[in-house]
Amino acid sequence: MSRFEGVTVSDRALQNQFMPIEFRNLKTKFVSVKNKDGKVKVGDLPPLMVKLKALSSAFTEDKIKQKLGESYDDMSNEIDFETFLREYLNLQGQAKEKSGGQKNSSSVLKTSSATTLVESEKATYVRHINIYLADDPFLKQFLPMDPASNDLFNLAKDGVLLCKLINVAVSGTIDERAINTKKVLNLWERNENHTLALNSAKAIGCTVVNIGTQDLVEGRPTLLLGLISQIIKIQLLADLNLKKTPQLVEVLDDGNGDIEELMALAPEKVLLKWMNFHLKKGGYEKTVTNFSSDVKDAKAYAFLLNVLAPEYCNPLTLDTKDATERAKLVLDHAERMGCKRYLSPEDIVEGWTNLNLAFVAQIFHERNGLSVDSKKISFAERITDDVQLSRDERCFRLWMNSLGVENYVNNVFEDVRNGWVLLEVLDKVAPGSVNWKQATKPPIKFPFRKVENCNQVVMIGEMLKFSIVNLGGNDIVQGNKKLIIAFLWQLMRYNMLQLLKSLRSRSRGKDITDSYIINWANRKIKSTGRSRQIESFKDKSISSGLFFLELLSAVEPRVVNWNLVTKGESDEEKKLNATYIISVARKIGCSIFLLPEDIMEVNQKMMLTLTASIMYWCLQNSPEECETSNGYSSTYASDASSPAPSVNGEDESSSLCSEVPSLTIDDAAPDVTVSSSQFENGESTTVE
Repeated sequence: MSRFEGVTVSDRALQNQFMPIEFRNLKTKFVSVKNKDGKVKVGDLPPLMVKLKALSSAFTEDKIKQKLGESYDDMSNEIDFETFLREYLNLQGQAKEKSGGQKNSSSVLKTSSATTLVESEKATYVRHINIYLADDPFLKQFLPMDPASNDLFNLAKDGVLLCKLINVAVSGTIDERAINTKKVLNLWERNENHTLALNSAKAIGCTVVNIGTQDLVEGRPTLLLGLISQIIKIQLLADLNLKKTPQLVEVLDDGNGDIEELMALAPEKVLLKWMNFHLKKGGYEKTVTNFSSDVKDAKAYAFLLNVLAPEYCNPLTLDTKDATERAKLVLDHAERMGCKRYLSPEDIVEGWTNLNLAFVAQIFHERNGLSVDSKKISFAERITDDVQLSRDERCFRLWMNSLGVENYVNNVFEDVRNGWVLLEVLDKVAPGSVNWKQATKPPIKFPFRKVENCNQVVMIGEMLKFSIVNLGGNDIVQGNKKLIIAFLWQLMRYNMLQLLKSLRSRSRGKDITDSYIINWANRKIKSTGRSRQIESFKDKSISSGLFFLELLSAVEPRVVNWNLVTKGESDEEKKLNATYIISVARKIGCSIFLLPEDIMEVNQKMMLTLTASIMYWCLQNSPEECETSNGYSSTYASDASSPAPSVNGEDESSSLCSEVPSLTIDDAAPDVTVSSSQFENGESTTVE
């Protein structure tokens, strides 16, 4: 089977336009049209580009040929990959303008509607931020913002607002000591804040594909509001699960049998189920299936509030025939029961999905109307997950969503059972590996189709040389948690090591192993004059956090403030260091999904991914470490005399990842297979 590896480009502007996986997908397509001489000509591009999703609906092959002909006199000219990317971005921009520039009345109405939505969302989110961040020590000097102004876009440009909002959504996600906070930030500091915000947003479940730091620096309204919307949604839906609100067991129709199904539902689906539970009690005859068309007449809201807060009921609400007036009375009712007025009557009537969802979530938080039946609650509370398994599920769920899969993963163990989302992930990690003609897209009626999907997943795993001991397609369909986690670990590890290997493209096909990464990290630290080393990813000394702080300082001297670092002796000190490590790593650009506890407890799998992520960032940002004049250097350019950072945080060294380590890799090293039992013990595989 062909190998599908990462891609490096020298143009920083291009680096900011694509996710690594997008680079790899485009590189695969570009390479596919090379001729016998290994070259791609301008004339080879039209039939390739017309098949790309972003261009197919806007251009024909002849039109693309015509567009390229405007820039190239000779279509037989050779074209390199980076030039191809620039042409692709140029055409993509024209495609967007074309789709948005129709002059018919329909598109004019759509444009007007979109503008109204942006203004409505902006006003709603500004009110939310004004309330939840009013007492923030840094931001309170800029609050409250005027919902009618562009204050939000201006304030968001330095990245502090987004970082703070993420912590409101999921407390403790960002160590605020890592945020650059001062009234005037330079470009570098702004970029660090935005990088920290984007990587942290991914770590709480936001989809940030196609959003770059430059988009945030420029305050692009649609992208910024889209990200803020996701963050606020995560905050408002945080309690929509049995762990946080065991009383939700009451919304089940037929007893305890559906509890697992309820646990597997997306939070917004649980919110709909809760809403319909109360509407049924209130005598509302319809079933609400969305937060748009089904609620825009405000009748469902009137029934819901009458059930939850009858003491504030206004008879005129249901009697009025005007939907906007009814929506106004509904908002008055909600405000009397304690809900903050975020949206307007027009927002309800227009059926803006995000705003209506936020409104219902706010009602749930203020008064969920669920009983305190001790028997039901105790049953729900007894449903406890294995702590480590729950952490692993969280990590892989966030990682899968960060790849930009079409089907958002809410619960790994439930959502992978039809095989489709695993095929999506495999196609992202190893483009071209999935035979989509033999795959069945959800919803899937017949169980054997699910098995077929999962069988293909296992088959691709074999082709990628994963261990699939005791794993069959039916195990995935049946939701075998340990085997699913074991497979996903190998998939995530394969992805990371392939990306690393692509940056070591001149390594003559050598594998990258755990020992390779450990040696690299040890040598990086040694090059700064420090002596801290580890022997494996099980090394107990890792728990102090000092090894990773020294490694981060070695790859980017200015990023660690040593005044904030503790000795890492007590549990409290270890927690402070671990939290700081994660935020600093995200701040320089590492996409990681571990928790502080993973460092404190030395979770071998997470220690590998953290070290590999730091290594990947360093190699990406240090071309001299990826390339040598003689292929793959066998010389380690050690600079043992480089000064180490002083304890007061003043780093005298300013070089970034300048050395080229020499690591020998055993060609004959046997493959190590992993079963679910080995996975539990933290053992790993060698991915070729």
